[in-house]
Amino acid sequence: MNFDLYFFNLINQFAGKWQWLDLSAIFFAKYFEYILLFYLLLFLAKNSKKYWVMVKEGLLTAIFARFIIGEIIYKIWFRQRPFVNKSAHLLLPNYNPQEASFPSGHALFYFALSTIIYNYNKKAGILLYIGSFLIVIARVFVGVHWPLDIIAGAILGIVTGLLLNKLFKMIKFLNKQAVDK
Repeated sequence: MNFDLYFFNLINQFAGKWQWLDLSAIFFAKYFEYILLFYLLLFLAKNSKKYWVMVKEGLLTAIFARFIIGEIIYKIWFRQRPFVNKSAHLLLPNYNPQEASFPSGHALFYFALSTIIYNYNKKAGILLYIGSFLIVIARVFVGVHWPLDIIAGAILGIVTGLLLNKLFKMIKFLNKQAVDK
């Protein structure tokens, strides 16, 4: 048995067994992301001048990871979602089987975002990483992603965050040098 199928079955086997667990997984897979985005807004409400750059860079990086890198990979390599040909317990009805599964767009977005935020504020970044993990593991639980989809998305998101963080720092340094001249 391959890694992906083994761990998918290990996680997804509990879907449909307990209503409280199913509802929790659906909440994390579908709605929790809005709480993470609201969390970013709280930083702006607290001190927009101090946190504007952090939030802006975080969202730009997350959007780049999901909608540029993710879309390129989707065009190159299509991977079906686990519920299409397997006996997965799908908890999100009406999910489009024509959408690519690899890599997880949620993992790309939220792990890239978490990486940028972590570079500005360690505590907030750790909370976002935990929230990101809850989102992506729930997406396996509800039957819409394979474990390798979320692992690849998380790794690509983190790498994108690290690279763009270096780019943002270099741009700030160059702008500072230009102003100082």
